Amino acid sequence: MAAMATSAFSQGSTVSPYSQYGFGELAPQGVGVNRAMNGLGIALQRGNQVNPINPASYASVDSLTMLFDMGVSGQITSFNENGVKLNARTANVDYVVGAFRAWRNVGITFGLLPYSNIGYDYHSTQTLSAMQTTVTTNNFGDGGLHQLFIGAGFRPVKPVAIGFNFSYLWGGFDKFVDTSSSSTINSLMKNYTADVDNFSLDLGLQVYIPLGKEDQLTLGATYGLGHKLKADAACLLISTNSSIAKADTTKTIVKNALELPHTFGAGVSFSHGQQLVIGADAQMQRWGKTQFPTYADGEYTLRSGLLKNSYRLTVGGEYCPLWNGRRFFQRVRYRFGAGYTTPYYKINGQDGPRQYSASIGFGIPIMNGYNNRSVLNVSAQWVNSAATGLIKENSFRLNIGLTFNEKWFAKWRVE
Repeated sequence: MAAMATSAFSQGSTVSPYSQYGFGELAPQGVGVNRAMNGLGIALQRGNQVNPINPASYASVDSLTMLFDMGVSGQITSFNENGVKLNARTANVDYVVGAFRAWRNVGITFGLLPYSNIGYDYHSTQTLSAMQTTVTTNNFGDGGLHQLFIGAGFRPVKPVAIGFNFSYLWGGFDKFVDTSSSSTINSLMKNYTADVDNFSLDLGLQVYIPLGKEDQLTLGATYGLGHKLKADAACLLISTNSSIAKADTTKTIVKNALELPHTFGAGVSFSHGQQLVIGADAQMQRWGKTQFPTYADGEYTLRSGLLKNSYRLTVGGEYCPLWNGRRFFQRVRYRFGAGYTTPYYKINGQDGPRQYSASIGFGIPIMNGYNNRSVLNVSAQWVNSAATGLIKENSFRLNIGLTFNEKWFAKWRVE
């Protein structure tokens, strides 16, 4: 792979050449609180925070509040290939979610989250010395999948909570590969497209184990249903002869071409009241069992071996010196996290780039005459993506989110 040009700015979430593979760059499923801890969330539960990573956490939503959470992000990515360096910037609205307590031990959450992002524009050049010709390939594409979801969390018995997220999944991709040669008047364009209109289902479990008056151990588990998306994928081949302005077009459609993987997650956290929480998550996505459409040997069809099982390990935490203290910095929540992720796709038979990431963030309380429960969540994240012989990426992302926490359901007493 050789990336000689990329967009300088985009209003999408990515400009990475790696987003051309599979479903694209998989998006984080958490909100501002999770992102400040590098995506930690399987065993997190707080009554004043929305945690879509594990829907079992909805059972802990405070009975007096209505929660709204919205986040935006900006990112600077540097690319390095054989000493050639380029930079790109992106900005995007990431998520909008809300939560409320429906009745005792039952919480409801709804919102909009990304599932994947596709956005790239680069070209590669190869010189064939024996034929004294130059072959130029232009690659560009965009798209991604989005989730509109509703979820619920229940507490059937006091130490156990279960929950689900049911999502309407839509989107797709539009990818182009345009190849031309300096020694011929013919050029070939491949256009890959797919449209998704289906659903996804994610389940969650949390078990709370009291260790003392303020100390608690929480165990969490998640499962994402893998299934066919009933989406067709199409490949349009356009062969053009520039001397006679004639194009030959061939279209191939692969039925029921796309599917989601089974996803398994486990997590553990320790909390001390409102002051401290630390935890760790592990997740596996079983992409290795799925096929993906590709063009090879003159044929566009489903093939195995293009995707592989992906693993993610995350550690993180939050510390608040004194959540009800009088001084501002005593009430600020200080967050941190680090993680490691293996790729879910292969590039020419080689594993894609592995990711190392780290984050720091703050939960800044908003205090005024109308509200003293809302929080401004600000975090910075660094992600390094690298593999032998491939483009190296370093991304620096700024996440800004607002958790609006209002006492809609409080009963006022008049004396």
